[in-house]
Amino acid sequence: MSEQISVGVIGVGTMGSHHARAYSELPRADLVGVVDEDDTCAQSVATEYSTRVLDRSSVFDRAEAVSIAVPTHAHAEVAREAIDAGVDVLIEKPFVREPAVGRDLIERAREQDVVLQIGHIERFNPAIQTLMDILADLDVIAVDARRLGPPVDRDLDKSVAYDLMIHDIDVLLALLGSDPLSISAVGCHDNRHVTTTLQFDDGIVGTVTASRLTQQKVRECWITARDCLVIVDYIEQSIRIHRHSLPEYVQSANGVRYRHESITERPTVENGEPLKAELSSFLDSVNDRSEPAVTGVDGLRAVEVVRQIDSLATDPAAGAASDAVTRRPIDTSGSDFTGGM
Repeated sequence: MSEQISVGVIGVGTMGSHHARAYSELPRADLVGVVDEDDTCAQSVATEYSTRVLDRSSVFDRAEAVSIAVPTHAHAEVAREAIDAGVDVLIEKPFVREPAVGRDLIERAREQDVVLQIGHIERFNPAIQTLMDILADLDVIAVDARRLGPPVDRDLDKSVAYDLMIHDIDVLLALLGSDPLSISAVGCHDNRHVTTTLQFDDGIVGTVTASRLTQQKVRECWITARDCLVIVDYIEQSIRIHRHSLPEYVQSANGVRYRHESITERPTVENGEPLKAELSSFLDSVNDRSEPAVTGVDGLRAVEVVRQIDSLATDPAAGAASDAVTRRPIDTSGSDFTGGM
């Protein structure tokens, strides 16, 4: 068994406190401290998970790796300090707001041989991990994802595209392995409800809806393939595969009747907590000095697509559809370890 890895959490609000909890429950992690501008919050979390309150400079001295769960606008500042200190980082989604900032962090991480992972937690949902194996044998036609829920009792400094939709955009890009050729989007109520359509290679269409106005929590992804329909429920961590329907007329004592049956498969999904799986994967990369499961480039791709969606949804006059996502290429050559990727 590998030795414990000393870890810290910077920002222990709603999500950061869960990072602290998960680390405290992972045998390979030694939670050496938490950091937060709110002293009361920091002390409460530190007490609950049997660790200490630290400031940023001291956590970088004590920890080999940190989770950064501060507000998005502060990601870059904190991540730069960690990278410059040689500390491996997991940055909560969204990675950054400005793509140029993300590119800089990726380059810094590469130069310092620092692991840089982005916290797209749905990649570690057991249902999505099972889906990845299933899709290898499918001829995909379309993907339809819905992430809906009621308003939350906290202030959000970003539209639902950055807050919720980015989860499904990241999953969609990972499932299809390519960038969209075109994007269209509409939004309403200050982009608290947004729908986007993305066109990919081979004619594949992705439709994603995210809402903070829907009075029911929904987390689903429907994949239409040539010979089946696959339905993923993120909340239940389940998958249903609907195969070809079988319509037929059946002779019975009462005459002929019409019957329409469908074949439904339910693949086994090993349920588990996605956050623990995510942090465990991060610790693997820290220990092995290997590329993380969700790289900085992955996080940057999701940000660039969501940024375009949010712009189109905000300003319909910008056009019905955008061109393909355009990015400045990142040179990944010349290094055996691509921790910043």
